[in-house]
Amino acid sequence: MSELKQLKIDVVSDVVCPWCAIGYKNLENALHRLDGEIGVDLQWHAFELNPDTPVGGDSHRQMLKTKYGMSDEQYDTNHQRIIDLGAKAGFEFHFRDGMRTANTFDCHRLLLWAADSGHQTELKQAFFKAYFTDGKDVNDQAIILEAVAAVGLDVDAAREVLNSDAFVQEVRNEEERYRQLGIQSVPTYIVNDQYAISGGQPPEVFEQALRQIADEMSA
Repeated sequence: MSELKQLKIDVVSDVVCPWCAIGYKNLENALHRLDGEIGVDLQWHAFELNPDTPVGGDSHRQMLKTKYGMSDEQYDTNHQRIIDLGAKAGFEFHFRDGMRTANTFDCHRLLLWAADSGHQTELKQAFFKAYFTDGKDVNDQAIILEAVAAVGLDVDAAREVLNSDAFVQEVRNEEERYRQLGIQSVPTYIVNDQYAISGGQPPEVFEQALRQIADEMSA
């Protein structure tokens, strides 16, 4: 049996990024195909798509129309494509009339908090589900704590984090670090601190890229 090759993957993403949800599911599918060949140490890192989003959010439709110059038809076409790609990847999107954006800073604080327990990925998936599938406000502390409870983490400890300034500077430092590295869009997957894979790539792309990187390590 060949020796398992271990890769480090740092995922820079935001909770309200649909391509981040799709990309991770496709990465997960690729890793299942590579099971027995490649092992992964995966960590999530903070990136806010819309850091100035107020509490309560803005109109999701209007924000995207303004930010990207979309028409209503383009908005609807784009989101149908995301729904279809999500279904193919194994993630369920529900884009609703009246959907609002969310400030995700507190989610990123709790994702850093969850890293020590090894439940970062589960919490990230719970936030994706809360926002995109269940239509909940991931800026609302009660909703954030529902996600914490859903993955079996300590709700009281998480509440203490949210009610303090814990991890505030750490999130800002992470965001600045990745800006300095030139990352302007998410998701971005940094493999072994050397290789970057950007966007919600299909499983085949992840599989090929990770296998090639692992082979280069062994060369």
